[in-house]
Amino acid sequence: MDMNRITPRYTVSPQIAVEDVPALAEAGFKLVICNRPDGEVPPELQAETIGAAVRAAGMEFAVLPVTHDGLTLDLVAEQAALIENAPGPVFAYCRSGTRCATVWAMGQAGKMPTDDILLATAKAGYSLDGMRPTLNAIAERG
Repeated sequence: MDMNRITPRYTVSPQIAVEDVPALAEAGFKLVICNRPDGEVPPELQAETIGAAVRAAGMEFAVLPVTHDGLTLDLVAEQAALIENAPGPVFAYCRSGTRCATVWAMGQAGKMPTDDILLATAKAGYSLDGMRPTLNAIAERG
């Protein structure tokens, strides 16, 4: 499993499977967020299956599927609140981890300087420089 830490509290990854869940629990994650729509994966990788394994391992699980049409500021705010209120480190996954990094970046706009957001995602392997205008616009909205 390829884990990419964006902050000490937030790590993203490509799609996980049930057999990856014990390693997440051992690594100390308290909340797992699925940003991948079920329509993209077979039943054994869908949120219900992964979520059951996550909860059985003692972690919380949230499903916030991100699609091109479904990436709203409400979803961004919901994920930011989940991360902020989690009882410990948060692990999020999607197909490649890019959507998880994108949602985090948008949720930090206005809270962190845009350069710091883009540096954090780049260090984790996600170049989101093309999002600079979006991040600046979100920050300006307050």
